[in-house]
Amino acid sequence: MKKFFMFLAVVGLLTFTANIASAQEEDAAPAATEQVEEAEEVVDLFAGSGEEVPLHQALKTKFIEGGAGFMSLIIICLILGMALAIERILYLAFSKTNTTKLLEAVEAALAKGGIEEAKKVCRETRGPVASIFYQGLLRADQGVDVIEKTIVSYGGVQMSLMENGLSWIGLFISIAPSLGFLGTVIGMIQAFDAIQAAGDISPNVVAGGMKVALITTVGGLIVAMILQIFYNYIIAKIDSLSIDMEDSSIRFVDIMVKNNK
Repeated sequence: MKKFFMFLAVVGLLTFTANIASAQEEDAAPAATEQVEEAEEVVDLFAGSGEEVPLHQALKTKFIEGGAGFMSLIIICLILGMALAIERILYLAFSKTNTTKLLEAVEAALAKGGIEEAKKVCRETRGPVASIFYQGLLRADQGVDVIEKTIVSYGGVQMSLMENGLSWIGLFISIAPSLGFLGTVIGMIQAFDAIQAAGDISPNVVAGGMKVALITTVGGLIVAMILQIFYNYIIAKIDSLSIDMEDSSIRFVDIMVKNNK
C-alpha cells in the first residue's frame, strides 16, 4: 500500500508539472495556424539582436513544430517511465539494510532470548534481508536444511518484488523511439504530399515535412536515452542488493547452525 501511494504521488507531481508546461504553451500561442510562424519570428528576432533564445522557448518551439499528437505521446512515455523509475529508486533506497549490524543483532537476540527475540529484531527492521531472516526463523524448529531452502525460495520472492515495474520501463524505452520513427514516416509522407500538390521538389516545399520527421525522431531518442539511464541505474542497485542478500543469507545460515549446536 505504501508503494502504491508513493507511485500515485510521483505520477501526480509529474502530471501537475506537465499540465503547467502545457498551460504555458497554450498561453504563448493565440492560434494553432500561427504558432510556428510566431516562433520562427521570435528566433529571427533573437538572432538579429545577438541574444540567445531561452531554452524553454526553444523547446516549446520544437514541440510545436514536431506536431502536438506524436510529441504529446512521447512526453507521456517520458512522464510514465520517470514515475515508475522514481518509484523503483525510492523502493530500493528503503530496501537497503546494514546487514552486518542486523546479523549481529540477530545473533545477540538468539543468545539472549532465543528464536522469538530474533523474530522481534527482524520484524522491527525494514528491507528484504530482514524479511528473509524472519521467514527462516519461522522454520527454525524444522532443521537447518529447511531453513536454507526457505531462505532460497523467499529470496526469489524478494527479487521479484525489487524487479517489479521494470518491464514497463523497458516498454516505454522501446515505444518512445518507435513513436519518433512513426512520426518520421508521417513527416516524409507529408513532404511527398506537398511535392505532389506543388508539382515541384524545391527545398521550401519539403522543408515542413522533413522538419516534423527529424524533430519527432530526436524527441523519441532523447526520451529513450533518459529512461535507459534510469533503467540501468535501477538494475545496478538490484544487483548490489541481491549480492548483499546472498552474502547475508549464507552468514545467517551459519549463525543458525551454530545456534542449533
